[in-house]
Amino acid sequence: MPSPRYRVGKGLSVDQVRKFLAASEGHRLHALYVVTATLGSRRGELLGLRWADLDLDSGTATIRQTVQRTGGKLHLQDTKTEDSDSVLPLPDWSWLVFPSEIGTPMEPRSLNRHFAARRERAGCPDVRLHNLRHTVVSLPLELDVPPHVVQAIAGHADVKITLKVYSHANLDVMRQALGELDGRLS
Repeated sequence: MPSPRYRVGKGLSVDQVRKFLAASEGHRLHALYVVTATLGSRRGELLGLRWADLDLDSGTATIRQTVQRTGGKLHLQDTKTEDSDSVLPLPDWSWLVFPSEIGTPMEPRSLNRHFAARRERAGCPDVRLHNLRHTVVSLPLELDVPPHVVQAIAGHADVKITLKVYSHANLDVMRQALGELDGRLS
């Protein structure tokens, strides 16, 4: 039986993330994009955060629920898996509650549309908001962060998912690795 082939997204380069974040600066969702690009939280997890989930004294956010559209309505639901329930460190500047402009849960599709418009404005490739999760997994692995730490950040149940589906080697990293190999063999 042939192995299944998964169509997975690619992450963005550091330069592309910088361009995207510059294009979102000044907008009320800028912090959401920075958090997505640094913590890799899922869209629904970010939209499901409440003030009660934040501990500003310890600088953490507890991921407990997600916002999903089902049956034509927005619902607060449990996270994707038990491993998705997590406590994540927050950057010092962070504020993390992202309601709609009228204070209700934000429509996930509206966030997708906003992301796509900002991505185009920044001249970044045609990627989805979710692809920033791939970026958050790939870049720390390139920096030699241990896979089990990256797995915990991403909230994956199995490190195999982190490594097989979410991590992507870019050409610059491959060139560097092959250059180091060539240097040792010379």
